[in-house]
Amino acid sequence: MTDSTQDRIVAEAQRWIGTPYRHQADVFGLGVDCAMLLVRVFCDLGLVPPFDPRPYATDWHLHRSEEKYLGGVMRYAVKVDEPQPGDVALFKFGRCLSHGGIVDQITPEITMIHADLSAGHVERTEVRRWADRLAGYWRVTQ
Repeated sequence: MTDSTQDRIVAEAQRWIGTPYRHQADVFGLGVDCAMLLVRVFCDLGLVPPFDPRPYATDWHLHRSEEKYLGGVMRYAVKVDEPQPGDVALFKFGRCLSHGGIVDQITPEITMIHADLSAGHVERTEVRRWADRLAGYWRVTQ
């Protein structure tokens, strides 16, 4: 991934900060959830072909072992050991990977932009806050 592509991904993710958390929504400024934030950022920038993972229940990850979230990411990304800005951080809640954010900074702390249900909006937060659930980082390939 080139530096300019990384910059575009980070800038687009940052633009969504403050958008309210709304399950299955994908409208800038009105509502988005963590899955649709990733879809909107990468599809709107033309880095992955348009797709729509909806519908999905709010608690799908508690009752299934199917890696639906990871399956969507893996179609377009590869796992990497060292994150860079623009990479996707994935987290496990329940039985499978079910939350993601976009890395926007790696020093002095790794931070990500994500739609956080508990915060009620898209925010920037330190990945270490969620370290016990971190499954790794993925980079979109073009």
